[in-house]
Amino acid sequence: MHHPALQRRTARIILLLMLAALLSLAGGCGKKVLDTSPRPAPKGPVKSHTYTIDGKSYTTMTSAHGYTEEGLASWYGKDFHGRRTANGEVYDMYGMTAAHKLLPFGTRLRVTNLENGKAINVVVNDRGPFVKDRIIDLTYTGAQRLDMVGPGIARVRIESLEDVPTYTNGEMSGRFYVQVGAFAKRENAESLSSRMKAEGKPARLVYADDIGFWRVQVGVYSKLSNAEAVRESMRREFPNSFIVAD
Repeated sequence: MHHPALQRRTARIILLLMLAALLSLAGGCGKKVLDTSPRPAPKGPVKSHTYTIDGKSYTTMTSAHGYTEEGLASWYGKDFHGRRTANGEVYDMYGMTAAHKLLPFGTRLRVTNLENGKAINVVVNDRGPFVKDRIIDLTYTGAQRLDMVGPGIARVRIESLEDVPTYTNGEMSGRFYVQVGAFAKRENAESLSSRMKAEGKPARLVYADDIGFWRVQVGVYSKLSNAEAVRESMRREFPNSFIVAD
């Protein structure tokens, strides 16, 4: 025995299910899924590249092998979320990437907050920060893990985790300095700078106005190997010296 009312309800249910499936399929086809995963470090030699921001030119490094630097970190968030980074990836404020002015894309870095000892690992996929005295820009999540979201900036040390150097023409070129000291009083920094010059080592003073310290940096050296040799020669007197790049 057939029940017309039951058959009509069944037909309506089937029709609604079919419409829901079609809408779901259409929505899936129209939605663009963005890949925000960091790209792996390039294999083989990395070419240097020069770019200009606000009238200042920057030449990227060909390798991050042995690179260390100390300075201020900042972070960038929702205003850039979903935009393209300098290497073409999509910026994800919840990812673990970073922006650096000179290091090759794909470089893996250890970033340590010198104020609380917290550390994270990130991958370079963008350029910046182009603010005086800042050396690296982190994502919101990276800043959160270093406990620096509120302050906005923190003094950090960045260290390359790259084990195998990649050189162009057998050498890494750039503008490298060996930082041997940082002083709150300018006269103390000038005294050390004068002593370095008297010993035949070129030196400069760099004022970090965000933290109020005068840095004494020996150089400039066009090859990383030269800067490393100078740092090694002064390691006994300046055990905490490190290399910075312009």
